[in-house]
This record gives sequence, C-alpha cells and structure tokens, in this order.
Amino acid sequence: MHRVSSLLVALTLTASLILPTLSLADSGIRRIVHPDGRVEFTNVGTAAAPTRPATRSQTIYSYRSPNGTLSFSDQRPEAGIRYDIMRFDCYACRPGSSVDWHNTRLFTSQYAAEIEREARRFNVDPALVRAVIHAESAFNPRAISPKGAQGLMQLMPPTAEDLGVTNAMDVSQNIYGGVKYLSWMLDRFNGDTRLATAAYNAGPGAVQRYGGIPPFAETQAYTERVAILHQRYRQLY
Repeated sequence: MHRVSSLLVALTLTASLILPTLSLADSGIRRIVHPDGRVEFTNVGTAAAPTRPATRSQTIYSYRSPNGTLSFSDQRPEAGIRYDIMRFDCYACRPGSSVDWHNTRLFTSQYAAEIEREARRFNVDPALVRAVIHAESAFNPRAISPKGAQGLMQLMPPTAEDLGVTNAMDVSQNIYGGVKYLSWMLDRFNGDTRLATAAYNAGPGAVQRYGGIPPFAETQAYTERVAILHQRYRQLY
C-alpha cells in the first residue's frame, strides 16, 4: 500500500530486521559500498522504468543517535553523524525487477495460522493473501517503506488506524488489517482480483478514475506479479 505520506520514518529497530528474509541475490537487493565507506542496501534500479512521480525521498538513513540508539529516518542526519543508506521500494513494484516471478521460491508455511484465520474471516482466498504479502514485503514482518508503509502487508498509518490496527508491526494485527482492506477492494470491484490488487497498490480512486488498472508502470508491474504469485500459491493449496 504505497500512497504518498508526509510521515517521518524514525524508528528504533534492529538493522537486520529491515532487510527481507530472502538472500540478497534472490530478492534483487544489492549491497553498495561507497568510497567514503557508507553502505547502501537497495532494490531500486539504476535505470528503472518510469513510475508515478515521487513527491519525497526514497531514501532511509540508518545511523546511531548520540545516545547510541540505532535509528532509521527519511531525514538526513545532522552533520558529523555517520550514516548508512537503505532504500526499499515495494518488493514487486519495480518494473525493471530481475526477479523471475514464475520461479522465485514461495513462502509456503510462514504465518499460516494468521493467514488462514483472516482469510476465512473476510472470505478472501488465502492464496491471494500470500501473493499480496509476497509482493508487498517478501514476507518480511519488519519491512518499512520510505513512504511509511509498515509490516507484512505494508499498511500506511492512517489506513491502519481506519482498519482498527493499533500496531501495524504486529504480525497478527497487520495481516488482519491487510486482509480486511483487501476484502474491501474485492467488494468494491466485484471480486475482480486484478482491479482489487491494483487498488491495493494505487488506491481505489485511481482504479475508478482510469476505469481499470491505472497507467502507472509500478502498478501495472505489481498487478501482473501478484497475479503470477496468486496462481502459483493456488496450485500449492
């Protein structure tokens, strides 16, 4: 869920929890060491296809605050504070992604109880839930986007609040909120999974406005990849 937000991302987390649980090679994440020693982990391509215009930085700064606390922020730290750069887009949104979506390994057992429970509660195909989680965060429960989307299903804080989620970083609450929102999109678009997942990414207003999947490279890539993952998860179950 990647709507623009002015929320300042300043969280105290363990650095390893920010990275997806896949290996770097499998996830498409690159590790870059800059000449000054700073390290950048990113899945942002150097020549990615055009996406929706960005209205804020896609960069997260990782640094130690003066009291020694590890912090993450979308604001560059003050002069003199050493920092590393971490940039993450929606896992399945980058049009130029090198991931082979037809063959990349699936997450077959993670959070099975939570997914089955919420899928039954909201009458949503659990395979679709897994596909959306895979596309949003690669099953990383601590994923934080540069725009402030949080957790497995990448809930924006205002949306999480509307859904009754008080802690979007809690796995159970995140899946509850994400599946509830996905069910709203399915109801709004008469069960059409492509339109519902496009709305999950770009917002229902954009889908309504364009009368279908919006002409955003990011959303078109995302929708296609969710469809591929959905079919693959359905074949498993």
